[in-house]
Amino acid sequence: MRNAIAIPTLMVCLCGLGLDGQPAPAPARSHAARQSSPSEARAARAYEAARHAGPLALHAFLQEFPKGADLHVHLSGAVYAETFIRDAGEDGVCVDPVGLRFAQPPCNGSLVPAKDLSGQLTSANQDLYDRLVNSFSMRSFVPTPGFSGHDQFFATFAKFGGLNKSHTGEWVDEVASRAADQNEQYLELMQTPPFGHAAQIANEIGWPEEEPVDFARMRQALLDKGLRDEVAADMENVKAAEASRKQIEHCGTAEATPACGVEVRYIYQILRALPAPVVFAQTLLGFETIEKSIDTGADGFVGINFVQPEDGYVSMHNYTLEMKMVGYLHSVYPKVHISLHAGELAPGMVPPEGLRFHVRQAVELGHAERIGHGVDVMYERDPHKLLKEMADRHVMVEINLSSNEGILGISGSRHPFPEYLRAHVPVALSTDDEGVSRIDLTNEYVRAALDYHLTYAQLKTLARTAMEHDFLPGESLWATQDDFRAVRTVCRGEALGTWIVSHECKSFMFNSEKAAAQWELERRFRDFESTF
Repeated sequence: MRNAIAIPTLMVCLCGLGLDGQPAPAPARSHAARQSSPSEARAARAYEAARHAGPLALHAFLQEFPKGADLHVHLSGAVYAETFIRDAGEDGVCVDPVGLRFAQPPCNGSLVPAKDLSGQLTSANQDLYDRLVNSFSMRSFVPTPGFSGHDQFFATFAKFGGLNKSHTGEWVDEVASRAADQNEQYLELMQTPPFGHAAQIANEIGWPEEEPVDFARMRQALLDKGLRDEVAADMENVKAAEASRKQIEHCGTAEATPACGVEVRYIYQILRALPAPVVFAQTLLGFETIEKSIDTGADGFVGINFVQPEDGYVSMHNYTLEMKMVGYLHSVYPKVHISLHAGELAPGMVPPEGLRFHVRQAVELGHAERIGHGVDVMYERDPHKLLKEMADRHVMVEINLSSNEGILGISGSRHPFPEYLRAHVPVALSTDDEGVSRIDLTNEYVRAALDYHLTYAQLKTLARTAMEHDFLPGESLWATQDDFRAVRTVCRGEALGTWIVSHECKSFMFNSEKAAAQWELERRFRDFESTF
């Protein structure tokens, strides 16, 4: 007889998908559906009642619903404008009341000290405060001829940039605290660490004129020039942020806040709009940093991603080259996880041919395990073949509904979310830049539920898919990828999410952060559903 052991509380705080079939409105695959438990059935009925009652009732229901993970979050874009204004006051930064942006001191002429925009505001300062919040976000934004939601969204980052990086831990705490309040357990935050030295030596070396580029030679030249000297600083960048965040949250003490229960890892951002030699150097630095983090067991960077507007001239012109860079570096650093922004485009933003290859090249050349956005997928050449390839390869798509509407003007039936579901491509909901969009993950679940008439079982599958495709180390709890009907043999027969499990099952989860996190999600589902 197997020995039963209790799993310690907070042994995990992440991942997982579910035992309830595929998240598609189309007919499910040809395998028997799992029979729901009485508590799950009651929760499903409560969900349907809330959905029919309207957005407010549904939001109240989904606020407590276990959401697993948010895997597509830019840290700077996730912080709300009010926080940046307060921090600017602490740093002695100025506000330009005309450009509605931060400016460096001295605060003379028309510049206003940011500290004047906190505490007791005058009517004039309240007006400036409100206009600054609007400038830093999509709040109150109305498109005008020549200035779209896309323009406003991406313009915000330059306006609130330049603050002291000592606030990074505070910003991580803000995002983690918001996640904890919504019953999330895991975040992968995109962050751009220092790369000044890498950029300098890249510019010294230059870029070869011959095609194809000899990436191996370029890599060696950068390493010979001391590119690895910056790895330690990049690792320290997120290590310090985590230490600061945990101090703010009083983790490990009797006063620990709920945010301590949210596990955070980091995605290394590459700035794709920079010149090719700098992009390659920064990407190489990212792969080196992530591999070092993996090899040393550091709880820091777990994957890489490319950011900045995909429709920009350099981004479009160098897209294929950049995917080849990632593909080459993947061959040298196969342990490094890859999630790529691809297909964050809509008709009219670029010429039609510009919509026809980004997602496919991210998958086939860049070896992406996850795709961020993927909005233009149905404009790709042979889109149904591509969708099948993504489903067969289990390439997950990070769906950002509010962001896609605000930036691209794409929503409802014009969004490919239902096409991914019908093709059985794994998908999960994420926020992208919740501070700029003035949303949270609960908002995205409400939108998905109402716009696409999702069932309770489909929502559970979305949450479980996020945990299935996180970049935590270890094997999945589930026997077959993206099939949430059966767990691995070592844990088969156990009651999902309970504290008492066999020695063999506990040992498996002890050696797999991913599986342990998925088990925690099942525990949260069990607790949530027991309230109905």
